[in-house]
Amino acid sequence: MSRDTMPNAFVPGQGHLSPREEAMVTRRQRLLGPAYRLFYETPVHLVRGQGVWLYDPEGNAYLDTYNNVASVGHCHPRVVAAMADQAARLASHTRYLHDGVLDYAERLLAHFPPELGHVMFTCTGSEANDLALRLARAATGGTGIIVTENAYHGVTASVAEFSPSLGPAVAGGDHIRIIPAPDARQGDPAATFTANVEAAIADMTAHGIRPAVLIVDTIFSSDGVFADPAGFLAPAAAAIRRAGGLFIADEVQPGFGRTGAAMWGFQRHGVIPDMVSLGKPMGNGYPVAGLVLRPDVVAEFGAKARYFNTFGGNAVAAATANAVLGVIEDEGLMQNAARTGRLFHDGLEGLAACHDALGDIRSAGLFLGLDIVTGGQPDRDRAARLVNRLREERILISATGPKGHVLKIRPPLVFSAENVDFFLDRLDRILRAGV
Repeated sequence: MSRDTMPNAFVPGQGHLSPREEAMVTRRQRLLGPAYRLFYETPVHLVRGQGVWLYDPEGNAYLDTYNNVASVGHCHPRVVAAMADQAARLASHTRYLHDGVLDYAERLLAHFPPELGHVMFTCTGSEANDLALRLARAATGGTGIIVTENAYHGVTASVAEFSPSLGPAVAGGDHIRIIPAPDARQGDPAATFTANVEAAIADMTAHGIRPAVLIVDTIFSSDGVFADPAGFLAPAAAAIRRAGGLFIADEVQPGFGRTGAAMWGFQRHGVIPDMVSLGKPMGNGYPVAGLVLRPDVVAEFGAKARYFNTFGGNAVAAATANAVLGVIEDEGLMQNAARTGRLFHDGLEGLAACHDALGDIRSAGLFLGLDIVTGGQPDRDRAARLVNRLREERILISATGPKGHVLKIRPPLVFSAENVDFFLDRLDRILRAGV
């Protein structure tokens, strides 16, 4: 979101910062410039993390209900050990033979349908989506891109153009078509979303633009979290393929077991993408990302061009990502996401029955969207107040959606029933106080 639409952004000169933090903000602005943003009316100064908790310099603990980067918990000892061990032995790129990246590639691809047989490594999800676009253009000969109206897919020059949530200052080109997110409250999502994709394709064709891709975050997190009914994505994927384009599933946010029912969000919809982009949770904080794809998609590109990324898939990245995947498998974190996510959803429904500020709840596993409303209508300001009051109660969360009124709940996968109770108790307390 831009500064104007980000509901919980810090405004310099406001908030209740200590003299030390005021000095840090001033220093930050001087060194990092004006484009960076801080969360919350009063930013949080963090010095360490462990599991689902983050700590400030005074040792106060904050419950993290937002951070999918630390997917298996902040500073998981097994991941830290794998990272440190490999860094102490070899940290080099993929132009040398090394078992580490091959071992991880085999383990990762085993979690995908067999049709998706290659993986290419990057450092960030933005890079993965940028690479996906390059490959799609080479494979299809097209340039047209279809995205949802508040999508976020990354920050490279090409990808920012089809990330409308970054705001109007990052304008898309004539080759981009923006369509509504598949909201079940507006009718059958499969029918309406497919119709919107087909209309975008027709408009491209009328303007002499050949379709290249439909790309979606498979839980539509920046659009407000739209998960159900399972299966609604398949007809839209078929529509873009009929037009000669490709379907890209952006799993940077919903991937690695978060939805509970499957390792990847697209699996809930019974569809096999042409490419799948991975990022944030892949390395639990270490910068590793990738693109999983059908071999035929890269065949034309690979015959004429080479791909290289100095840090993508390096030995430390592979070891770290392998450890993360091992933790997800061995600790049953996908199953925990399903179990704890259901408790969370049910608990929020119980609170919504008592508080008219809570509207619709949409979720899959440990990815939840909660509408904040007044008189049944979206209330961005109330959502911002709630986010900041939760921060005062030492719970970290954010808001999303084109109207900025949806609480985006996306905790580490090790979240427990006790953590859910803590969150619900604090939320209930704040709502009873009249936020």
